[in-house]
Amino acid sequence: MNESPARRKLLGILSGTWVAQGVYALVKLGVPDLMADGPVHVGQLAHACGADARALGRLLRALALLGLFTEPAPDTYGLTSTTELLRADVPGSVRLNALMQGDEVFRSFAEIVHTLRTGRPAFEAVYGRPFYDYLGDNPEAAAVFNESMGDQRPPAALTGCDLGWAGTVVDVGGGNGSLLIDVLTRFPQLRGVLMELPDAADAARARLAEAGLAERAECVAGSFFDGVPAGGDAYVLARVLHNWNDDNAVAVLRRVHAVLPPHGRVIVLEDFLPERGEPAPGRSAAGLVDLLMLVTQEGHDRTGSEYRELLVKAGFEVVEARAGALEARAA
Repeated sequence: MNESPARRKLLGILSGTWVAQGVYALVKLGVPDLMADGPVHVGQLAHACGADARALGRLLRALALLGLFTEPAPDTYGLTSTTELLRADVPGSVRLNALMQGDEVFRSFAEIVHTLRTGRPAFEAVYGRPFYDYLGDNPEAAAVFNESMGDQRPPAALTGCDLGWAGTVVDVGGGNGSLLIDVLTRFPQLRGVLMELPDAADAARARLAEAGLAERAECVAGSFFDGVPAGGDAYVLARVLHNWNDDNAVAVLRRVHAVLPPHGRVIVLEDFLPERGEPAPGRSAAGLVDLLMLVTQEGHDRTGSEYRELLVKAGFEVVEARAGALEARAA
């Protein structure tokens, strides 16, 4: 019997986790970094990373047959242009993302039925506490998460934000400083304040210093649920609100509202879901990110209208809306 294209496609989807976890395992063992100078015999790789040579060879052979690795000689494997990005020392590396996806994310998706039955993140059932509490108790996992998130490019909508009028911009939940570095580089008149939890604030401080911006930037350690730094003209929340349920998202916005001066603005940058019933060609990635949120955290992605509603509930008036960005002032 000939296999239908639909059946082949579905079987490919169902086996996708095999490939992803195989790649994760190689990254966990440091195999891609061992191939940095070219193809290496599997025996040498196994000795260097502490693996069983036969098992490692079978995994590499399977992934080579999929085109993810080369096999220029028997039992000798090398990187392709794709798997080069699994190395730690290359621009655009996805190594940290592979580690996070293979550990906490994979285990959470394995329990997605729990989420569907209870409405609660599967992460909590697996790890016994909410996502950010877990990170607070696990510095290594927190470092992987913070660096992985920091490796993301600033939201594209940021380029449409004119901050030439402002004196100080406050990046609330600013990760390791990537967005603030971009803003301070583009607007040399600005000073910046970044607020994050202590470990992330330390990483941001180091990164801002490396970028030569230490004299124009301050990093404040703390929780934005307790309050945000006063003295800003523009307050940026980039990919922050989608981490929280509606009540907590409004609570964060109200902390900003409490310190926003009359001339100030809050800028919300998120990957908006399509409005209900709106055609969404090429927007499948947005839905996948919301699935990630579904199993790991209490928050969820939203449409632009839904983010606007959160701002209004927190006491703001939206004055400018663009794809992926809402700018508001105190109502």
